[in-house]
Amino acid sequence: MNDQNLTPQTDAKQVTTSPLRCLTGAVISGGMGFAAYSLMIAIATNFATKPIHSINPLVVKISSAVRTLVVGVVALGSGIFGIVAIGLLALGLQLLVQQLTKQKSSEN
Repeated sequence: MNDQNLTPQTDAKQVTTSPLRCLTGAVISGGMGFAAYSLMIAIATNFATKPIHSINPLVVKISSAVRTLVVGVVALGSGIFGIVAIGLLALGLQLLVQQLTKQKSSEN
């Protein structure tokens, strides 16, 4: 096999960041974070309303651990999307301030 066939050659295009792109990304990430949070609440409510029916202590412990892991993983995803949304909002604000200060300094 030839190594050229494994990695296609593409022209690397520089994508510039803008406050609008950051705001769009923050809205998308925030929406996904809210959806994950809503899913987490639904899963936790479902687990709370359906208790484990077993007298075996090992089954109860494993079931409890699995339920905790499922809710924790969804909560982690929700938190990550929320942090990304906040970071993109901050980046957009920083870029907006930089653009405004650059325009004021070029006018003087």
